[in-house]
Amino acid sequence: MSSVLSLAVVSVFLRLGFILKLLLMLVVAGIHYGLFISQPLFRGYYYGIANDSLTYVPWELKLAVAISCVTALLHVLDRQVEFTTRTDYQWRAKLLIEQEEVETMRGINKILLENILPAHVAHLFLTKNTSQELYHERYNSIAVMFASIPNYKEFYDENDVNKQGLECLRLLNEIICDFDKLLLKPKFSCIEKIKTIGSTYMLASGLEPGKEDARGKATRQRDHSVISLVEFAVALMNLLDQINKESFQRFKLRIGLNHGPVIAGVVGAQKPQYDIWGNTVNVASRMDSCGVMGRIQVTEDTAKILMSNGYECESRGLTYVKGKGN
Repeated sequence: MSSVLSLAVVSVFLRLGFILKLLLMLVVAGIHYGLFISQPLFRGYYYGIANDSLTYVPWELKLAVAISCVTALLHVLDRQVEFTTRTDYQWRAKLLIEQEEVETMRGINKILLENILPAHVAHLFLTKNTSQELYHERYNSIAVMFASIPNYKEFYDENDVNKQGLECLRLLNEIICDFDKLLLKPKFSCIEKIKTIGSTYMLASGLEPGKEDARGKATRQRDHSVISLVEFAVALMNLLDQINKESFQRFKLRIGLNHGPVIAGVVGAQKPQYDIWGNTVNVASRMDSCGVMGRIQVTEDTAKILMSNGYECESRGLTYVKGKGN
């Protein structure tokens, strides 16, 4: 009994490997076996209580077989426990890796989605099943801007010198990328890039759900959207001047700006595209198309907002706007 208890004590150490346990159990079994056969007291005790039919078998052999069987049984159990523990650990490690991969893919999807959709819209698509629903928002006063480079068309040419237009496209890509980097500045966080159409850059300011209708803040929010977009337009002009110096070009921006109500929404399921619609957008586009290179053209109502906030505006007088009249 004492030998069995000693072997069991060795077996319960779960943090030991089954081979090390086997070695320890063999040592313990050997010590107990040596003690039993070397002490006459144990021999006399055994013969005094022995009551079996195998009296012709030496008691030393019986003892050796019993201790060996217990050791073998405990060894098998130890191997089974260690196998189960290792398998459980491997499953847990695999599950952890899969969870990390899922989180990584979720992060990548979020980054990719936020590159084509505003952050609040991307969050909505990631958290809700809106792939089959029409997402839209109505805004009472949003500032919209179109910034184009009219003389880029003159610069673009497909010949052997610029690799059939590839170098022209490369320069336009660098310009647009620099414009995008400018949007990362905290002061322009309220501005959202809508899309790029050729060499025309379209943006909007104030596309923040819940803020445009806040009581007592509508006017302040409207003014902030207009002013932020004008400051961004000035920053774009300065940035393009710097690009011209580095690339030895003479590009000029022509900017049109307007503010008013718009509808924003996402169209498409496989390749969703965020866009804004409304007369405000159309007028802003006309302010660009009938504007002057190197200038920012705004509507009369937008000019009043700018002048009330300390900006100087110059009137062009009556100007024909396609589809809108004078």
